[in-house]
Amino acid sequence: MRKVEDMDLEKGISVNELIKEMDKSGGFVAKKLAKAVDVAEKMIADKECKVFLSFPACIVATGVRGVIRKLIEKKWVDVVITTCGTLDHDLARIWRDYFHGSFFADDGELYRKGIHRIGNIFAPVDSYGKILEEKLQPMIGKLYEKRKAWSSKDMIWEIASMIEDGDKEKSIIFQAWKNKIPVFVPGLTDGAFGSQLWLFYQDHRDFVIDSLKDEQELSDIVFTSKKTGGIVIGGGISKHHLIWWNQFKGGLDYAIYLTTAVEYDGSLSGAQTREAISWGKIKEDADHITVEGDATITLPLIVAALLERID
Repeated sequence: MRKVEDMDLEKGISVNELIKEMDKSGGFVAKKLAKAVDVAEKMIADKECKVFLSFPACIVATGVRGVIRKLIEKKWVDVVITTCGTLDHDLARIWRDYFHGSFFADDGELYRKGIHRIGNIFAPVDSYGKILEEKLQPMIGKLYEKRKAWSSKDMIWEIASMIEDGDKEKSIIFQAWKNKIPVFVPGLTDGAFGSQLWLFYQDHRDFVIDSLKDEQELSDIVFTSKKTGGIVIGGGISKHHLIWWNQFKGGLDYAIYLTTAVEYDGSLSGAQTREAISWGKIKEDADHITVEGDATITLPLIVAALLERID
């Protein structure tokens, strides 16, 4: 057995050194977080491994957007699976600002003032739906002129390539296009971006979202990969799509779940890595860990440690 050691913290300690102290400490989620860094380092270093990243939209409304962007800029991930809301927040923040708010704000008052709340983030109406309609409708028109049917992955890259103004370099999808990292959104109509597609469709009935082309591309990636790894942030459709496709090749070889969801309600979001083994979504001998905690804390710590470890 390995003995528990006290953390030895000193002024100026680096994030990677802190993670190593957490590993020595033995408990509780600190140890899991340390293992997550180890697993992430292994899957990124494994040249035979394609790394899949999934995440929900909410964290894109926060500064953690920059952490996700860093993973893409470093090319530490090969495939992104996310939600329509990610497109909403990522695109909106190219042209407009979100603001610090409060979980305990008067929501009725916010509504009357035209301010949306995402946890303790405030997104004014002018920073969300209005700017997206203004910017996206001309872009969707250009898509339509080029061809009538689009997969989410092709559409996202094409939209990103059209962005010429605003703070585009900070955008997740712009960096994904720039670094040729595919982004798949299986629930493309579930948000403001999707509503803009629907709006365009009202006068262009031959405009088509080709979801099956996305599925074929995901299938091709999975089956041409010798190994696969998953960094799964949160739950929902993004998490499920990532692990679902990987079951068909025998499961993920590496897996990290970062979650706040509980297991006892039987939900997909709360299901831990060990449950996925029963489905074949993660291999029985995979290197895997579930880390309970807010990803706005855990993910920056993991990525900061990796920046110290990986050249």
